[in-house]
Amino acid sequence: MGTNSWGIELWDQFHNIGAHTLKGTDFLDKYGNFVKDRCAIEIEYAAKLRRLAKNYQPKGKKGEDEDNEFTSHQAFKNVLKETNDLAGQREIVAENLQSQVISGITLLSKTLREERKKAIQEGNDLTQQLVSQISALDRAKRNYEKAYREAEKAVENYQKADADFNLSRAEVEKQRHNMTLKCAQSDDAKNEYANQLQKSNKLQHSHYHSALPAVCNKLQELDEKRTQGIKEFIKCSADVEAQVAPIIARCLEGIVRASESIREKEDSFKVIERYQSGFQPPGDLPFEDLSKMDSESTHNSQTNFPLPNHPTIKGTISGKGIKARKGIFTIFSSNKKLLEACITVKNTITADGMKDDFSDLPPSQRKKKLQSKIQELQKSIGQEQGARDGLIKMKGVYESNALLGDPQTVQGQLKQCEHNLEKLKNELRKYQILLDEMNTNHNNQHSPQPNRITHHQNGNHRTSRHSNGSNDDGDEAVDDARSLSSSSSASPESGLGTSHSSLPGSGQGSTNDQHLNEDMYFESDPLQPLGTCKALYPFDATSEGSIPMAESEELYVIELDQGDGWTRVRRMVSGNMMEEGFVPTSYIESTLYA
Repeated sequence: MGTNSWGIELWDQFHNIGAHTLKGTDFLDKYGNFVKDRCAIEIEYAAKLRRLAKNYQPKGKKGEDEDNEFTSHQAFKNVLKETNDLAGQREIVAENLQSQVISGITLLSKTLREERKKAIQEGNDLTQQLVSQISALDRAKRNYEKAYREAEKAVENYQKADADFNLSRAEVEKQRHNMTLKCAQSDDAKNEYANQLQKSNKLQHSHYHSALPAVCNKLQELDEKRTQGIKEFIKCSADVEAQVAPIIARCLEGIVRASESIREKEDSFKVIERYQSGFQPPGDLPFEDLSKMDSESTHNSQTNFPLPNHPTIKGTISGKGIKARKGIFTIFSSNKKLLEACITVKNTITADGMKDDFSDLPPSQRKKKLQSKIQELQKSIGQEQGARDGLIKMKGVYESNALLGDPQTVQGQLKQCEHNLEKLKNELRKYQILLDEMNTNHNNQHSPQPNRITHHQNGNHRTSRHSNGSNDDGDEAVDDARSLSSSSSASPESGLGTSHSSLPGSGQGSTNDQHLNEDMYFESDPLQPLGTCKALYPFDATSEGSIPMAESEELYVIELDQGDGWTRVRRMVSGNMMEEGFVPTSYIESTLYA
């Protein structure tokens, strides 16, 4: 054995060795409890990470889906995904610690405790044997001491009796016999003591040089095994952590990439795309010189200036306080049901609170909604066509092999599919027409158009367009805003206008024709032309009150746009015959008389 052997170096410290090994086993259990608590923390941490990532996931509420297009929101979604992956790695750490470390510690602790118990019991048995032998030696020694003293006393008594002449020979012989007996007993006790001493020395030598050191060495091996086990378990715990470290590093790299994917300029542009109305800022308010206006001209002139703008709930611009054309509404005052029907058609509300034609949105936002709706319908049409093709193939298979099925079973589904497909196509054509109209209006607004300038004639203000390539931003903004709002306001296109042929006296007007005065737009005498206009685009009249016109056709302007997006024009048919009606202001180029 080496010099580090407990059996040699600690031959007399068996009790302390037993206490040390007990503390060592308790320490192993303590480390096992530490790993268990860490596993519980890892599991709890992973669960909280998953709950955190789940709580901050988009809920699909209105507005959140639109916000997801921002790069910062997309980056945050990636961060949540990586956080969820991190939680998974923490769960793997907990599982591996449980299977590789905690189970090993439990098994090792159980084995060490059983082996230590056996070794301690063996050492206690050896110690008890030595103690018993030492006790026997002490008894033999005490017996020998007693017998020796009695023998000495017997010898002394015999010597005294032999020297005393007064004693009889019998008495002397008795003392001699007693001396002989005591000496024999003393010799026997001496031999027993010698024998026990020899046994004790032999047992003690064996106890301290072989038996007990073997037990101590066994306890040393168990303690070293425990220490080695703790070493391996600590290293295993680190290895478990190191196994997931590359994946955790990739998760962190994913978070870094998510942060690098954020584009502040791109998000700013998307904000513009989302909230851009398409309107132009209002221009300066014109000065109205009341001293140059008499009461009649003030009443009949059509002053065109931008009114104070008020933001609506959509963030668009709406001009309030614009005077309505009383004559147009008065014509339909006797037919309330027709008016309500027209308004209902124009104001159909979708599930998300917007009109089905998105006319309540600003131009830019409306265009995006229309494009999105067209894409959605095209996708639905593609799916419906795929379903129809599948049904057609199934019907062909049934017709070729009657055993597979009856072709009539899919006929009803095929008809329903055709019906749905036709309905989707009609709806697609409807939105494509709306988008084409928007694109036409947009191109008209952004193409070089005549400028609206103000002419003064008899103190009245009139607005006209000239092909000089410049424009008045304020008037254009108001015209665009009014033109946009005309789709849901009183206009000929919505069925609320009328042509000159339905004026009072023609037999087609309202029953209240006698109440029309100079404030109305329909006088008994024909209106004098204010200027001429040229059609930029062809227009098909689709409702009462509007008239068709061909591209490049020249007409007379008899009433200016009142802010509803419509201008009243006149066409000379033949001789003194005239045709009057409304056309879209954005479809014509007007030149007013000076």
